[in-house]
Amino acid sequence: MAKTRPASPTKQQSSDGPCHLMRSCGGCTWLGLPYRKQLARKQQAMEELFAPLIAEQGWTVELDPIEGMGGRAGEGKLPAPRAFRYKAVTPFAPGPHGEVRSGFFARGTHRIVEVPACVVEAPGARAILNGVARAAEACHIPAYNEDTRRGLLRYAVLRCGWKTDEAMLTIVTSQRDLPHMDAFVEALGAIDPRITTIAQNINPKVTNAILGAETRVLAGAGQLRDGLLGCAFDISPTAFYQTNPAQTEVLYRLAIEGMQLQEGDVLLDAYCGSGTIGLCAAHDAKERGIAVRLLGVERNAAGIADARRNAELNGLEDVAEFVAEDATAYMRRAAAEGRQVDVLCLDPPRAGSTPACLKAACALAPRRIVYVSCNPETQMRDIEQLAAGGYRLVRLTPVDMFPHTEHVETVAVLER
Repeated sequence: MAKTRPASPTKQQSSDGPCHLMRSCGGCTWLGLPYRKQLARKQQAMEELFAPLIAEQGWTVELDPIEGMGGRAGEGKLPAPRAFRYKAVTPFAPGPHGEVRSGFFARGTHRIVEVPACVVEAPGARAILNGVARAAEACHIPAYNEDTRRGLLRYAVLRCGWKTDEAMLTIVTSQRDLPHMDAFVEALGAIDPRITTIAQNINPKVTNAILGAETRVLAGAGQLRDGLLGCAFDISPTAFYQTNPAQTEVLYRLAIEGMQLQEGDVLLDAYCGSGTIGLCAAHDAKERGIAVRLLGVERNAAGIADARRNAELNGLEDVAEFVAEDATAYMRRAAAEGRQVDVLCLDPPRAGSTPACLKAACALAPRRIVYVSCNPETQMRDIEQLAAGGYRLVRLTPVDMFPHTEHVETVAVLER
């Protein structure tokens, strides 16, 4: 039997806001701020960030109103977003009596705040993650101790389907072999009937990174199936997939609008991950009776395997090709060989693209570049280099992908 854990001092902190942990948890720093004010602050921040570059280049483009959850900023009162995060994570740590503690890291620390429920996560997500801790206790699997570097269970990552009633649970452990593994997997599967895949990721390194290099499926299908913009997607445990699916559709619609795909176009989706943006664009073109060709490039082999499977899943295998390769090397070679690329979609990580990648992009000379960014500051830097390569900004739209935080995503459209 799992031991009853003592009350945590951090757990007792409370507030009068929408979440009694909002002052101690490191997540939703703006949760107590009315949503319209959140959007206003983000709009102002983006205007201040991009205004100098736009003025310096002499562009006439104006920043679009930020796309909030439920509508655009300034279109009336918008309800405070709830239950929009369909990916949830918990760290684990040993308690003073050998119990397994789970929750969030307290702001600025690695001290765990116990969380019985989270107002921004998908319904039931936090209960599943807390259930992993109880299952570990019952199976005598100790939590990893960051100070002593002993113990086994480090994290759990849960992805829930938005359009499907599926969930994929990945446990992260410090070593591959666990005691009572069969009993543990059985206990995990019994937490919630939505769990259709259980995977194990092994991360033996002393690092703040959650995931290690090795992942294996312990039970179930091995992927989570979900849907976006009329397309179905199978996502493997370590492949990238957006956390907020409702706003992902907003983001992708903006990207597809910016592409302005025409008959016979070749769309290159760099940093394509599981192929979601490119396949949604190809599906949209097919629905409109426009024949296009999609090329997707991504160095993560697991993402490319997902992308190829997703192309088949959506009947797009005849028009889509996915390559596991560094995007810069691929574009540089494609430019040297004079290959046709009419529209380029860039969706790099937070660090942005690289000068070499952007130089290769300009050498390809696509008619349009659609740059989707999760870090507007690095995007602004990269747009400046694209401008030096002969491109001008024609549209810029901020998207509120993560309400109650300072985070803003942006979709920039450039043309020659």
